[in-house]
Amino acid sequence: MKTPWILFFCSLLPGLGDTLNCSSPTPEALFDSLEKEVFSKKLLRPVKSFSETLKVTLEATLVGILGVNEKSQSLATFIWLAQKWNIQGLSWDEKECGTSKVSISREKLWIPDISISEFMEEDKSPKTFYAYLNNHGQVTDDKPVRVASFCKLDIYTFPFDIQNCTMTFGPYLHTADEILMIQGHSAELSLQESREVLLTKGEWELKNILITASILEIAHGNYSEIKYYFILRRRPILYVVNLLLPSCFLITLDLFSFLLPPATTDRSAFKMTLILGYTVFLLTMNDLLPVTGHGTPLLNVFFSISLALMVASLLETICITNIQFRSDNYIPVPHWLSVLVLRYLAAIVCLPQKRRSTRLTVSLSPEPKVLQPELDPSIISSRDLHSVCSNIQSEKLHPDPTVEELRKLSKGVAVIRQHLDRHFEGTRTSREWQMIGVIIDRLLFGIYIIFITISFLIVVIIWVTNNIK
Repeated sequence: MKTPWILFFCSLLPGLGDTLNCSSPTPEALFDSLEKEVFSKKLLRPVKSFSETLKVTLEATLVGILGVNEKSQSLATFIWLAQKWNIQGLSWDEKECGTSKVSISREKLWIPDISISEFMEEDKSPKTFYAYLNNHGQVTDDKPVRVASFCKLDIYTFPFDIQNCTMTFGPYLHTADEILMIQGHSAELSLQESREVLLTKGEWELKNILITASILEIAHGNYSEIKYYFILRRRPILYVVNLLLPSCFLITLDLFSFLLPPATTDRSAFKMTLILGYTVFLLTMNDLLPVTGHGTPLLNVFFSISLALMVASLLETICITNIQFRSDNYIPVPHWLSVLVLRYLAAIVCLPQKRRSTRLTVSLSPEPKVLQPELDPSIISSRDLHSVCSNIQSEKLHPDPTVEELRKLSKGVAVIRQHLDRHFEGTRTSREWQMIGVIIDRLLFGIYIIFITISFLIVVIIWVTNNIK
């Protein structure tokens, strides 16, 4: 009479209520028992009562990084997903049934509705048909998953950017009271396993993995979820060789073009050729630049500023060339411009204004005076006076040729003096305009050097910081 009572109490103990009895240690006997006790209940959550919570352990291992699409803000990966849960009360004796675990068709078992919240495309994962069931009632469901998930990309530091992409695993329908997600292994172990099995060696490399378990609280209920944070770093060497170095070479060539004298060489044609070459370079390499709607990479700003400086240097060269050949026709330099450029900007670019040389101008009277002898009327007789008057009248009627030549020479010298004054005044104005052109040319040359230096330092700092993190 004691045997029925012992069987009754054993049936109340967890893990012993649905102990399978195999008629023989053969697969047929085990599957007949599973068909009766497990397969017929595949539509029900494998718990003893509706108030019990089923714990699902999840492990995700990153196998491959297939690609990152900046325009659609998506990440394509290939992961190996392992889920484990227990069928409460199910067990069998290994010796009696002949094995400790068996592979069973997934269609024969209840499968939790675990999904990824960031899924963006149709599931194109390879289909798997079997799961493992051991003699303690634990189901292990391993399957490969191709994930095209949403990832908010920050491309400001492209091509030295680091992206943090999230995958949230959780039940689609069941609340936290029904299914509770449990982290399978630590983030360090997951990172180590992912690096060991990572197959792709392309543009992106796996830097770190972080895992957090949380409860999502919304109006319809609380949902258990596990978040995987995949930290990815871009390998920048391709973009450095194909984008940064050629751009720096062209900018440096344009920088050294300032050493060409604009008065003797056609510097503008040289700069125009550089601008055309730089434009063709940007159009050719446009496919390598990321495209997104809400952010601009710092590299694009660098290219735009470089092109703007090239155009500004071309315009400045045209102005300087015009000053070199047509400054004689310009009006005098305004006082404010002379003070701004010739005094302040000249000091900034280390071109102090030269001191003006003093000139001595000799003034010539237009008509030389002919000295006439003074006569004292008291000592001159009437006859002598009549003789002097006759001589004066004869001189007026018949002037001396020497005096006439002196008068003409004096007028010619006065005209030459006026021309010289105008020439020296125009030369002074021309020199001031040419000096302004030289100062502006030196100023733009200095701005070019500062821009290239700062850009180089920023690229080096971002690259070094990216590798240190």
